[in-house]
Amino acid sequence: MQQSEKTTRLSRRAVLRWGALTSLGMGLFPLRSRAQRLSQARGEVRRYVPLGNTTIKMSDISFGASRLGAGEENLVRHAFDRGINYFDTAESYTGGDSESTIGNALLGKRDKVYITSKVSAGATERKESLMTTLEGSLRRLHTDYVDVYFNHAVNDVRRLQNPEWYEFIEHAKRQGKIRATGMSGHAGRLIQCLDYALEKGSVDVILVAHNFGQDPKFYQQFTRAFDFVARQPDLPRVLRQAKAKGVGVVAMKTLMGARLNDMRPFEKGGATFAQAAFRWVLSNPDVDGLIISMTSTNRIEEYLGASGWRSAAHDDLPLLQRYAQMHGTSYCRHACNDCEGACPYGVPIADVLRTRMYAQDYGDMRLARSEYALLGAGASACLTCTAQPCAGACTHGLPINTLIAPMHRMLAT
Repeated sequence: MQQSEKTTRLSRRAVLRWGALTSLGMGLFPLRSRAQRLSQARGEVRRYVPLGNTTIKMSDISFGASRLGAGEENLVRHAFDRGINYFDTAESYTGGDSESTIGNALLGKRDKVYITSKVSAGATERKESLMTTLEGSLRRLHTDYVDVYFNHAVNDVRRLQNPEWYEFIEHAKRQGKIRATGMSGHAGRLIQCLDYALEKGSVDVILVAHNFGQDPKFYQQFTRAFDFVARQPDLPRVLRQAKAKGVGVVAMKTLMGARLNDMRPFEKGGATFAQAAFRWVLSNPDVDGLIISMTSTNRIEEYLGASGWRSAAHDDLPLLQRYAQMHGTSYCRHACNDCEGACPYGVPIADVLRTRMYAQDYGDMRLARSEYALLGAGASACLTCTAQPCAGACTHGLPINTLIAPMHRMLAT
């Protein structure tokens, strides 16, 4: 069979399965009524959750600052006024502006909030350079410590095997510059990296991509036959293991691409897709809380409408089904990494497609370009590749061979 024919059949099969999902019944986990949901319409935090064995008690829906720019202090203050007490940033976010804005906005409030930051510590990173990076973050944040410091976007276990990282962490903790340490991950080899971190006992918190589109339980509620999307079957096991070990679990990438405007025509009675997706994540007892990029006061109000929920609401499932049907065959499940090894030139396909999500779904070219720059050569090899060995490599039906090269042209400039 020709490769293009295989790709077409795979894509068609995926679409048919998505269509079948939406025709199935409503047998879900515990549901609550629309009336109960609408009684919580005002956006404010209604639940604070202990984060593993740390001393942190975080707002269940918290502030992700990957898109926070200079001069947006009022947005941070609005979140604080609504009860959000956990602010997640990184030295790489918006060229350092994210940290500076949080630092400016929370001056005088440090004892009332938790601030986390991140660094991409490589396999050969030296402890001296890591300390320099941390101290730069502390200056921008106007604080002398961070509550959690993450090794950021880990997709290679060798980064967790670097002894310099642990020497740095221990030294920074002794100096009081770090209260807890963590690992974040949303790309290939996620399970391998999480298993290593949990087995070694080297993390206090994990920040992990987790949404209904990656959760096997979402599809098992309909039928066990439709397991082609459950490409991360070990993730629930890892989350349970983390909880059992007292490691805090924070979820990110909870909106499966965050194409919120696509869902507005289908939202009724005050229910929104974002709230439904958050309730799905927060109904998992192995998840402590979640972070979400907050880009406007209206978004904050909407998102916090799901705070305090521990189960799904009655109208959530149709929204999740609808979104899955619309975007299931265009959304890259980055941590699945089934495409690994498909490119003989070593193009990091899942990571390139993650930056595509930032550009096309989030509409944030600055974030997309900054993340793409971290990939080195990225997809440059795709510009001259004619064999297209990646065609058909995605088990979810994404046409990788037509998506990658345009992303390089767009993001490498």
